[in-house]
Amino acid sequence: MSVSTRAVTTAALAAAVAAASYVQPRPLPLAAAAVALVVLVALGWPSLLRLPAPGSTRLVVALCGIGGAAVVYLTPGEPVLRHLPVVLAGAVVLAFVAQMLRRDGRPQLTESVSGTVAGVVAALGAAGWVAAARSDAGAALVVTSAVALAVAAAVSALPLRGWVALGVSAVAAVLVGGGAATLLPNIDTVSGLWSGLVAGLAVGALHLLLERLPKRRARLAGLSAATLPVVVCGVLVFVVGRMVIL
Repeated sequence: MSVSTRAVTTAALAAAVAAASYVQPRPLPLAAAAVALVVLVALGWPSLLRLPAPGSTRLVVALCGIGGAAVVYLTPGEPVLRHLPVVLAGAVVLAFVAQMLRRDGRPQLTESVSGTVAGVVAALGAAGWVAAARSDAGAALVVTSAVALAVAAAVSALPLRGWVALGVSAVAAVLVGGGAATLLPNIDTVSGLWSGLVAGLAVGALHLLLERLPKRRARLAGLSAATLPVVVCGVLVFVVGRMVIL
């Protein structure tokens, strides 16, 4: 998947998250969107990192990511992320169990375990969108951050590389985030600027990281790479909502 195609896919997924946040009954559609994001990441994660035993890796990442989104959605009261560490701990155990069940001689055992756990950590970020929707700013925070994320992803398709690309993505996301927050209720302009900064830095940093990896021709790997900024931004957006908006 080319850089431009990946950028457009990331922007489309971010727009879908923004749209889901306003669909009733909230935040159920957003939770469904988070599950879809987890599945997209899980499908291409083994190809993206060239991990052995791709089937078990996909299963562990998908189960734990979906479980994280479900736990956040079903957790009553505050703090909404209080059960997420339990899901992560279970994921680590499940990753080891998956390796024990392998019958191929277990080559690249360390890479397989660490890659699987890394995929789980990334997938759990999607639960942050659900948690952000349950915060005081609610859908306004999600929309502001998702729109800034979409713009940052679109800007990353420009023929820029390295730190220049990261800086341009961050600036564009900050401007769009501040503008969106000005137009939306329940969120102030400063919070929008912070949300845009986080989204822009996340997209730019991941773009910088992925361009250093060997090119992957597999479509699933490209799809996972395109979804990765959206899921990672979920938990970062929630943190911004708690620290800046409260």
